[in-house]
Amino acid sequence: MEVQSNDERSFRLVYEEVFPILMRVVYHVTGNVDLSEEICQEAFIRFFDKQMGFPSLNDAKYWLIRVSKNLAINHVKRKSREMSMVEKLKKAPSPHANTTDGEKVLMEKETRRLVQEAIEELPEKFRMVIVLREYSDMDYKQIAQVLNISESNVKVRVYRARKMLESILSQE
Repeated sequence: MEVQSNDERSFRLVYEEVFPILMRVVYHVTGNVDLSEEICQEAFIRFFDKQMGFPSLNDAKYWLIRVSKNLAINHVKRKSREMSMVEKLKKAPSPHANTTDGEKVLMEKETRRLVQEAIEELPEKFRMVIVLREYSDMDYKQIAQVLNISESNVKVRVYRARKMLESILSQE
């Protein structure tokens, strides 16, 4: 089914299908829900304004993922103050809880924070494959299409990214 980016019905279909995926990808690049929504909306505005035709829904999805990923990366690069905030978080002492339930919740929250920080430390090419693989429910073939690299290269990068994450997390 061909998708026209400026056709209302096609646009609605693509939006409903792709927006949740874009949010997960962009959130893991920015770490900010509000900013992620803004970036995703910008990607869809560009999608509509381009008045492009795509051979399939997947092609439109891959285009939107590339655009939103690039918008997010560019935003993060421009905002060096976000990096200083990450450094402050790294230096903060880990919280301790007195109750078992509260401790469990805090430990889960702390673990998620540590994993997010570790992902942020990865070089860009490894960070993107791990985010697309683990948080976007994309298979290797889809990731290869989004990043314009071979499927075997995706597998290698995912493996190396996981090893790097393991190393970073074991140091903490």
